Amino acid sequence: MRIELPGFGSYPLSEPTTWPAVDRPATSRIVYAAAHVVADPLGDNTPGSPAAVDWEATLRFRRHLWSLGLRVADAMDTAQRNMGLDWAATRELIRRSAAEARSYGDPATLVSCGAGTDHDPDAGTLDAITAAYAEQIETVQSAGAGVIVMASRQLARVASGPGDYHRVYGKLFGVAERPVILHWLGEMFDPNLAGYWGSRDVAAATESFLELIHANASMVDGVKVSLLDEEHEIGLRAALPEGVKLYTGDDFNYPSLIRTGSHALLGIFDAIAPAAAAALQVLDAAEASCTDEGRERLLAQYDEILAPTVPLSRKIFETPTYNYKTGIVFLAWLNGHQDAFAMVNGAQSARSLLHLSEVFRLADQAGLLADQELAVRRMKALLAVNGL
Repeated sequence: MRIELPGFGSYPLSEPTTWPAVDRPATSRIVYAAAHVVADPLGDNTPGSPAAVDWEATLRFRRHLWSLGLRVADAMDTAQRNMGLDWAATRELIRRSAAEARSYGDPATLVSCGAGTDHDPDAGTLDAITAAYAEQIETVQSAGAGVIVMASRQLARVASGPGDYHRVYGKLFGVAERPVILHWLGEMFDPNLAGYWGSRDVAAATESFLELIHANASMVDGVKVSLLDEEHEIGLRAALPEGVKLYTGDDFNYPSLIRTGSHALLGIFDAIAPAAAAALQVLDAAEASCTDEGRERLLAQYDEILAPTVPLSRKIFETPTYNYKTGIVFLAWLNGHQDAFAMVNGAQSARSLLHLSEVFRLADQAGLLADQELAVRRMKALLAVNGL
C-alpha cells in the first residue's frame, strides 16, 4: 500500500504490526498515560470558546488505555489544561473519568487527575493561590481519583522565591487525604512556568524542590518531571527520599529512563500505548529473569520495541513543544479512536501539514497505525481538504 505524502512522494507503508494482547498491568513499573480529550466536532470549539467535549469518545479512549494495563493521568496538559480545557469541562472530566474507572477497579489507583489553579487566573496572593489549589484538590478527591499537584502559572507569577513555593505546597499537603504526585513542568511545555520552584537556575530550583520533598516525604507518592533532560532526571531520581517515585515525563528519553528505574507519566504513551504496554511486559520478564543471559535478551527486546517510537515522539514534541497535543489527537483520529480530527480551542491547526505527514510516516514505521487502510483513507481526506 502506498500514499502520496507531502515531502516524501509516493510512500510505501510498512508491514503491519500485531501487538500482543496484554492481560495485566506492568509489575516492574507504575505507568500512567496522560490522556487527551476528544472534542465534539459539532461544538463551538473555536479559539477562546468554552470546551465542547465528546464525552463518550473521551471515555472510550480511557477504556482503551486501561485495557492495555496502563493507568490514566487525566486533566493534565495533554488534555489541554491552560490551552482550551476550561474549569467547567475539567471538573466534568475528573468526575466522569473517575466514575468510569470504577468498572476496572479502584479509581484512586487507575486514574490520577491534575489539580491546579487555572480556574482562578487572577489569583494574586499566596493565600488566594492556596485556596484555588485546595478547591481543585478537593474536587479530585471527592471524585475518588488520585491527586497530581500541577505547576501553577499563578504561583510562578506571584512567588518571590523558594520560600513562597514551600509555604503554598506545605499547606496543600494538609489538604491532601493521601500522598500526591508533584508535577514539575518545564518552560518548553509552558513558558509561563519559567523559574518554577524559585529560580531560573535548574540546579537551584532542584535544590528547592528536593528540600520540599524531603520535608514532606510521607505525603509525596512521587514526582513527575518534564524537563527533557535525561542526566538531570537521573540525578534527581537518586536524590529522592526512599519510597518517593520518579515518574518520568521525558518524552525524548523515556526508554532508557524507564529501563534504568524511572516510573512513567507520559503524554506520548497516549499515542504509543500498544507498544508501551508490550515493552513493559517484556521489562517485567527481564527483571524477573533468573539468568543474566535471559535478562539481557529481554532488555534487548524491550529496546527494540521502543526504539522506533522515539523519532515519532521527538517529532510530535518538537518545538514549540506545547503544541504536541495536535500530534497526539491526530494519531488518535488516524487510529479510529475518534471520528474527527478536531480539538478544543481549535488546536488542530497548531501543526503544519508537513509536520502531520511526517508524524504519519513515523507512526507507520513504529507499527502504530492500527488499521492501515483506515489511516490511509483519513490521511488522504486530510490532504484533499488542503488541496492535495
